Amino acid sequence: MTDLDRIDRRILALLQEDGRLPAVELAERVGLSPTSTGERLRRLQKEGVIQGFRARLDPRRLGLELLVFVEVSLDKTTPDVFERFAAAVRRAPEVLECHMVAGGFDYLVKTRVADMAAYRRFLGESLLALPGVRETRTYAVMEEVKSDGPLPV
Repeated sequence: MTDLDRIDRRILALLQEDGRLPAVELAERVGLSPTSTGERLRRLQKEGVIQGFRARLDPRRLGLELLVFVEVSLDKTTPDVFERFAAAVRRAPEVLECHMVAGGFDYLVKTRVADMAAYRRFLGESLLALPGVRETRTYAVMEEVKSDGPLPV
């Protein structure tokens, strides 16, 4: 675990708000010189605290209106089946997130598609075809209350 001081945490909070914040402005807002701020940024990246930067896109403007969560139960819970499923789901471009969970099912999958017809195609042609899938339960999102919130630093 990386030891983060108050300034590191402030840098992380500011970058979660705006990852394109100019270095000079970031330095001003944390009260350090641009050189010191740059050194901290490089350290945070090298240590893996900052994993990268990306643009957040509006899925609706891209025609991806429907957000769906899917519970996936596998036919067997062996290391080999877990490995094959995980490898296959990593290659599925429609899958935004996939988490192995404890409880009444094995994985929780998050996907975004154009509409219910597109989801039906994804379910039948992609998800159910993944190795080891025995059963799924689908939850279509009616309203996104909070998504992509910043981590509490």
